[in-house]
Amino acid sequence: MPILPIDTRRYGTPEMLQIFEEENRLQRMLDVEAALAWAHAEVGGIPRKDAEKIVKTASIRHVKLSRVKEIEQEIKHDVTSLVRALAEACGSSGAYVHLGATSSDILDTATALQLKDSLTLLENRLDNLEKNLLSKAGRYKRAIMAGRTHGQHALPTTLGFKFAVWTREIARHIQRLRECKERILVGKMSGAVGTQAGLGSNALKIQQLVMEKLGIKPAEISTQIVQRDRHAELICLLAVIASTLDKIAIEIRELQRTEIDELAEPFQRAKQVGSSTMPHKRNPELCERVSGLAKVMRSLVIPALENIPTWHERDLTQSSAERFIIPEACILTDYMLNLMTNIIENLQVYEKRMRKNIELTKGRIMSEAVMIALTRKGMSRQEAHEHLRRLAIKSTMEKQSFRKVLLEDKTVRKKMSEREISKALNPRNYLGTAVKQVELVIKKTRRERKARGLVD
Repeated sequence: MPILPIDTRRYGTPEMLQIFEEENRLQRMLDVEAALAWAHAEVGGIPRKDAEKIVKTASIRHVKLSRVKEIEQEIKHDVTSLVRALAEACGSSGAYVHLGATSSDILDTATALQLKDSLTLLENRLDNLEKNLLSKAGRYKRAIMAGRTHGQHALPTTLGFKFAVWTREIARHIQRLRECKERILVGKMSGAVGTQAGLGSNALKIQQLVMEKLGIKPAEISTQIVQRDRHAELICLLAVIASTLDKIAIEIRELQRTEIDELAEPFQRAKQVGSSTMPHKRNPELCERVSGLAKVMRSLVIPALENIPTWHERDLTQSSAERFIIPEACILTDYMLNLMTNIIENLQVYEKRMRKNIELTKGRIMSEAVMIALTRKGMSRQEAHEHLRRLAIKSTMEKQSFRKVLLEDKTVRKKMSEREISKALNPRNYLGTAVKQVELVIKKTRRERKARGLVD
């Protein structure tokens, strides 16, 4: 009976959910058992015909999940239940199933196979999000808006600049993900405590053959389990990715506030309901969902780190935690990436409101530009700053435009003409290298995407 939101399909994409479904997990474990039998035959350890029988039978078509669970109900051991069900289906060839292996050889290697599929999907999601952010950065590189610090108007910036910043953050996550695959996607075939004693004189060769067959690398050395620093690194990375998505979501949520109204996440006007009681509501619920799930993702970091310590060569303290955190981390990160890509792709941008909001301070947002202009006219930076601070307060208290206050001030008029004041107060004249930086980001990111084999 479904209980958790992942089970009910409220959260999760079909592609990632399929990777962690119970039957797929069973199939991955059977894949490892098949590869082990094949490797034994390759080095002459078992008859080839028996290995071929095991390989042919190691499928959920022949080894049913229901049968494995039936056996486990009796013996209380998951891997042994799989081994017995497979051996049972193989007839006399079943005598060679699981030869020289220990449970963790099958479990940890199967996990690596699932993670291989998961990371491929996650990288594709990151690629797609990067593509959409890149597109928006180019489209809005000159769309002027108020930059904010401490929630207050600071200096003019552009919307494209925000998208460019997010683009590079996602680009770094792609780089991190690609780099960590080398450390994370490893399996093992080393037997109890890791010495490979049960695999015989060809043990290292068997391990190499198994991993080559499965398309992953063998751990350089392991105890009875693959060391959990590898998995912890992945969970930490996925939590960082989730936090970036949270950061983007928060910005969109803030800018969708009624009194700001510069951005809005997609909303299906025909049928979507914003509130059960207030018909006018249009809540940023998609972005809020991302922010909420990011909290869950960050919470998974602690058990992932706690899984690194173990008693001697192994214990089972990792197992129960991993059954939650590894599927959950991959499923939720994938879902959040897919959700954010849709948000960015269909984001509504209100440029007129952005320009209107810049005028809320009646020109005071340009005080630094005027200060810099005064220093170029010979006034010291400190003197200019203090003088303009007082004039900004006067503008605020008297509810006058900053331009009017500047034009009436003798100190300013000695240094600057009316034309120069107007020029300094034009937000478009004080964007610095913002547009150029966006263009450099676009160029760099496109170059990286081309190197990754992406043509867009």
